[in-house]
Amino acid sequence: MPPDEAKSPEPAPAQAGPAQPQRKRMALHTQILIGLILGAILGSLANRFVAGKRLDDLLVWTDAIGQVFLQLVLMVVIPLVVSALALGVLELGDLRRLGRVGLRTLGFTVLLSVISVAIGIGLVNLIRPGDSLSEEQRTALQAQYSEGAEKFEAQAREAKPFARTLVDIIPKNPLQEMVGALDGSSPGNGMLAVMFFALLFGIALAITRERTGPLVGVLEGVFDVCMVIIGLAMKIAPYCVACLVFGITARQGPDVLRTLFWFFLTVVLGLSIQMFVVYSAVVAGVARRKPWQFFRDVSDAVLTAFGTSSSNATLPVSLRVARENLRLPSEISRFVLTVGATGNQNGTALYEGVVVLFLAQVFGRDLAIADQIKVVLMAILAGVGTAGVPGGSIPLIIVVLKSVHVPEAGIGIILGVDRLCDMCRTTLNVTGDLVLATCVAGEEADGKSNDE
Repeated sequence: MPPDEAKSPEPAPAQAGPAQPQRKRMALHTQILIGLILGAILGSLANRFVAGKRLDDLLVWTDAIGQVFLQLVLMVVIPLVVSALALGVLELGDLRRLGRVGLRTLGFTVLLSVISVAIGIGLVNLIRPGDSLSEEQRTALQAQYSEGAEKFEAQAREAKPFARTLVDIIPKNPLQEMVGALDGSSPGNGMLAVMFFALLFGIALAITRERTGPLVGVLEGVFDVCMVIIGLAMKIAPYCVACLVFGITARQGPDVLRTLFWFFLTVVLGLSIQMFVVYSAVVAGVARRKPWQFFRDVSDAVLTAFGTSSSNATLPVSLRVARENLRLPSEISRFVLTVGATGNQNGTALYEGVVVLFLAQVFGRDLAIADQIKVVLMAILAGVGTAGVPGGSIPLIIVVLKSVHVPEAGIGIILGVDRLCDMCRTTLNVTGDLVLATCVAGEEADGKSNDE
């Protein structure tokens, strides 16, 4: 073997130049906002300067591109709803393990969710942000995006009595309801029946979890796969949103965007009432804490939620705040906050109710009381099943829209401001989780005192 000195020397590495700064990728919500603005501007110009067959030919292509996003989302709606809601209830429904804590968590979750959705729907009915369009514009929108006026009128004429509607929430054949939930061909209550099945399925899983662990793993895998597909759809959302908004403004002109301002104000007003009125009253009345001091103690979690738009990402901060600032028992805060990140989403439930009724007004759908009650129920259930990540509510909003025959293409109108609304409603979600943990801890402390 030749000596080491005889080996050919390795070439010296090339002198590295100065490190190039890595270009930061534009945030998705910024891309969607840019898409909304470009679509609105180009659509308004097309409405003014392009007409006849040239405009029709252009709209054929932009409508098709815009529908790609909606079709990708709708493709996974059924497996996403079933898996997300069942898993959410599985965590929320583990009542045997924590007894009174679980029951109180469930009770406060339902109460706060009902109040939040009622506030949102009440404000939409009072402010009516979607009514700023002219009757001609509304008629044109309905003709373009509805699934057919004749079909809608037939369904309205064949509306079942309210008592029968309640009974039909329980599906005779869940698979048949799933197949027909999105096209209106289900024999029962459609998506609401699917949600009821998932709700009951989750409760049964909680009772039999020791024997059904593999099935839980399957549902978790289905949920993860659906979220990956949703993530892929969101990557093309800026282009599809631009095309959806282009189509609306090209047909109706820029006046359709005025309603967006009133929509955003309605959402923020509803979230503010829930945050500073309802939560303050609950903290003072149930937990017997000073509201201003409570909000000061949870400020770290609130600011993190506003910046990340993710209940899941904020969970570690919420746990620290509960332990160090609120001084809550760790066994209660861990359970309630972990469950709440999925199951107690008051802001999301309020937002979904506002979006559905707002778009119903935009498209000229005057929802009856029975339909609005259906929206309330579905928004509450969707709040339980919504993923605690940015944009996690969009698929379930589309589900609720279809259930009350509001064109899902209208989602493009609000996607441009959805990120800002997402930051606000996530702030409410996280604050609500901490309110929930504080109230449950207070009730537990009172219970122990009475026992002693």
